[in-house]
Amino acid sequence: MTTRMYDVESSNLQAVGYDPANETLQVSFKHGGLYGYKGVPPVLVTEMLFSESVGKFFDARIKKGCFPFEKLH
Repeated sequence: MTTRMYDVESSNLQAVGYDPANETLQVSFKHGGLYGYKGVPPVLVTEMLFSESVGKFFDARIKKGCFPFEKLH
């Protein structure tokens, strides 16, 4: 099953998608690359999408938040 991706306004992130069944956040970067971050709770994804800066929130709370990740593409 493919996770639907949604474009976001960010200088670094292109799009994000979320699979609540697996609590996996997928992030596509403008420089290339698609990564999956596992164990991200839905409330954190909602906070990110409604934050003043999606990219800064992602960097501070998800990327540096010790969520395991893997490169998908």
